[in-house]
Amino acid sequence: MRYRDTRMTGADKPITPPLAHLPAEDASPPVLKGIEAIRDAWKRLPSKPGVYRMIGADGEVLYVGKAKSLKNRVGQYAQGRGHTNAIYRMIHQTTALEVIVTATETEALLLETNMIKRLRPRYNVLMRDDKSFPFIAIRTDHPYAALQKHRGAKSFKGKFYGPFASAGAVNRTLNTLQKAFLLRSCSDSTFSGRTRPCMLYQIKRCSAPCVNLVNETEYAALVKDSVDFLEGRSVQLQDRLAAEMREASDKLEFEHAARLRNRIRALASVRASQGINPSTFDEADVFALHCEGGQSCIQVFFFRAGQNWGNRAYFPRHGAEEQPHDILSAFLAQFYDDREPPKLILCNIEPSDRALLEEALCVRAECKVEIRTPERGEKKDIVDAVLLNAREALGRRMAETGSVAKLLDGVAEVFGLSQRPERIEVYDNSHIQGASALGAMIVAGPEGFVKNQYRKFNMKREEFNGDDFAMMKAMIRRRFARMLAEREEASPLAGEVPIDSEAEGGRPDALVLANTGVSDRSPPPAPAPRGGGGAVVDGGVDFSKERDEPSESRFGAWPDLVLIDGGEGQLNAALEALDELGLKNRITIAGIAKGVDRDAGRERFFMPGKPAFRLDEKSPVLYYLQRMRDEAHRFAIGAHRGKRSANIAKNPLDEIGGIGPARKRALLDRFGSARGVSRAALAELETVDGVNTELAKRIYDFFRDAK
Repeated sequence: MRYRDTRMTGADKPITPPLAHLPAEDASPPVLKGIEAIRDAWKRLPSKPGVYRMIGADGEVLYVGKAKSLKNRVGQYAQGRGHTNAIYRMIHQTTALEVIVTATETEALLLETNMIKRLRPRYNVLMRDDKSFPFIAIRTDHPYAALQKHRGAKSFKGKFYGPFASAGAVNRTLNTLQKAFLLRSCSDSTFSGRTRPCMLYQIKRCSAPCVNLVNETEYAALVKDSVDFLEGRSVQLQDRLAAEMREASDKLEFEHAARLRNRIRALASVRASQGINPSTFDEADVFALHCEGGQSCIQVFFFRAGQNWGNRAYFPRHGAEEQPHDILSAFLAQFYDDREPPKLILCNIEPSDRALLEEALCVRAECKVEIRTPERGEKKDIVDAVLLNAREALGRRMAETGSVAKLLDGVAEVFGLSQRPERIEVYDNSHIQGASALGAMIVAGPEGFVKNQYRKFNMKREEFNGDDFAMMKAMIRRRFARMLAEREEASPLAGEVPIDSEAEGGRPDALVLANTGVSDRSPPPAPAPRGGGGAVVDGGVDFSKERDEPSESRFGAWPDLVLIDGGEGQLNAALEALDELGLKNRITIAGIAKGVDRDAGRERFFMPGKPAFRLDEKSPVLYYLQRMRDEAHRFAIGAHRGKRSANIAKNPLDEIGGIGPARKRALLDRFGSARGVSRAALAELETVDGVNTELAKRIYDFFRDAK
């Protein structure tokens, strides 16, 4: 067994000190578990900051924690007393301990947060909703700037304002801003192709710069006004517009005055619809935590430019014995793991490790970040208002959870499950005579539809040849083969494997990482960068889009119930796929077919080895199953339409290597269409700008081979 400490310098060059050999161990040490395993690992831990992981018997990461001194922190577990029931259970299930040494406690906190979000250990406080927030973007990479909603990487030149709590909040603000400032929202290609004003001009939401109804100078002034408003100078802007309106009225320019009046009204409506608008700060995120009945709700309000830009409720997963200040501290760390924090964060209770959190957030934001718990004044009033929203949201959640629990109990009774299902998967497919074929999987559970776990399957024609049954079989085979593969990957691996900083999601220029050798388990495979789930690629699901998610939200999750949208034929096809994988009698599966004349309420259910049956038309369980079936159908149809639209717009030239937008445009300008290119002689292709002899031959051969 050996200890290794690999440090990363500012130049990102590893400096490996001499290895300090630890005492030799017996060739076949006894298998330890529980507190004995922790005590055995504790003997070899350094008194340095770092992150530790409790590992279960099946390789599952039970808990991820940080420590200022790994030796002292893990030593508390090794004492075996003074723990809560949940900690006792965790210690009992632990078979190994893995640690990563860092240079500072702040770096340990950043790494701990990253690993919790990626591994999702069962004994950690977990932030369940990890959706990105939308922004308003003013694109300045065009002479006439565009006002748009934006998510994701800020990959173009422009100004970004947000975050907004939801797409609805952004859309409402955008609609009002269009009325107030008349900025275009179309794409550059649409803008360049217009010959007359579009409908937005007719309804007075655009100034039609595409057809020169406003010159560049006048449009730039509108853009500047919109920037002033979004950056918090709305009062001054309204005062200036009011003065211009009076001046226009005095000059008898009543139409111009009316336009200015409408802009002032639109701006006022934005602030009125936002509810709480603070005067003592311009930018802050406000968090309020309310706990009741072992559950919690954290309500978040976003304030930017002195305006309320919406709110969102979160329901973190945690043990019933967790303390509120620990819940809030863990939540804040995960919330800002991939988001830029504001300069001020207000909370109704002070999170544990407040000073450490502030230091970590300062590192992330590269500016001073302050976490405060106000006791009086406007800030306290705003926090109290946010807390009221958290209390009411948790009440609604608990009421909804109770009703869903009853429905799931009914589902368990209908399909003969031994306990309430936690994960139900529903499958459907969609195609038109074998074209644009897509399979779809939706997931439902105690908290409703779990949309970040929906998946699409891009089906190749040779997999099913237009046969719906074969398509279902191929989809089920692909999904559960992936499940088995991921579970095999997650099983413990023998041998000591060095831990790489980027494989652990760390920052190579900041973290000092080491594998202490206290466990013979290697870390899980490094994830790919995070992306949106369920993207479709040729041949199947783009798994790189969800590798950064936990096993419970990937294909490694084991469903309690599988529902097939279809009758006995579809069910038998799915059973054949499960049988090939050795899962036929290990997964509860059923088919749900529309009734006579496809009437809702007359559905028939099919299960292996049982006669078909129906439920009472007024049964709440039947309605719940219908909702899941309809959601799967909606998701499959929507995905199919999207793929069909993409195929319609696809150009054969896109499939030829070496042809980008410029060469594609040159070819289409020269020959008029892709069909014209396909008919062109080799000598003609060589005359096109940017097309050399080699590329011309490639284009010529592509269309000849395709025939």
